[in-house]
Amino acid sequence: MPQAWLWWCLSHLTVAALGTWLLRRYALHRRLLDHPGERRSHVVATPRGGGMAIVAALLSGCVAAGVFWPAAGPILGWFAAGLVLVAGVGWWDDHRPLSARLRFAIHLLASVMLGWLVSHHTGNLWDGVLTAMASVVLINVWNFMDGINGLASSQAALAALAFAAVVPGAWAWAGLAVAAACLGFLPFNFPRARIFLGDGGSGALGYVLAALLALTVASGQVSWWISWLPLTAFLVDAGFTLLSRMLAGQRWWEPHAQHLYQRLARRLETHVPVTGIYFAFSVAAVCLYVLIRHDATWLQVPGALVWGLGATAIWFFLRDGLRNS
Repeated sequence: MPQAWLWWCLSHLTVAALGTWLLRRYALHRRLLDHPGERRSHVVATPRGGGMAIVAALLSGCVAAGVFWPAAGPILGWFAAGLVLVAGVGWWDDHRPLSARLRFAIHLLASVMLGWLVSHHTGNLWDGVLTAMASVVLINVWNFMDGINGLASSQAALAALAFAAVVPGAWAWAGLAVAAACLGFLPFNFPRARIFLGDGGSGALGYVLAALLALTVASGQVSWWISWLPLTAFLVDAGFTLLSRMLAGQRWWEPHAQHLYQRLARRLETHVPVTGIYFAFSVAAVCLYVLIRHDATWLQVPGALVWGLGATAIWFFLRDGLRNS
């Protein structure tokens, strides 16, 4: 089994790495570039759309898994259909901007499909509702937080590994595939960005992480109460930045550079330590997630609540410090 896992991971890593290299050449040829600006955190024009290589690796994995486990074919096909919807609308938007309403409608459709898949196989309507909500949220959160080198892909890889670590052996293959595909892309995006994920890649990662989150709950190894812990850094930064913009009467749906990670990158004048800080924080979150996953609910809830409140306090402390200094 360890040898099979190794080949499984290497295949996803290789497809993602080769695909990213090819997509970079394609983006340069088509002039699909993100140019510097006051709403962006980079200083040179950089190709976008590299995240589609991660999508290609995961779709290849779905096909391979369907061949080896035919009984899982319908589940994999339904999941892959949603993934294609999310990645496809993002890929189109990377080429020719689409309206926010159309993008959201397609994200919602894919999320409802994922929610139906989960509720159909768990027999619990609320599992499906929560999965659909998580998918809509994470698709947009990963899009918002994909703004500096290595951040979105490293956080996705770490979360995927966390999910893989807590589920039964056969279920872990899904998390390993996502982590390996992200690691295949990462050298092209960190420490120096030679290509960005693009909307297709970032949205797809959010969708996939929602699926993995639901998988851990469906496996019976994790409760919904703590399922979000590996994603704390992104949820807090994206959530409170969005809330702050809404309360200030700003056009919150438009691109901006007000997230904490963007403020830190401007202050430090480099992306690497910021990505490292977020990674270290998420490692701590994953450790808590693994440690308390088998505790009684009355212990899990306050533990998760204290962690969330602590993360919120850190966010406000750093945000206010960066404002006032």
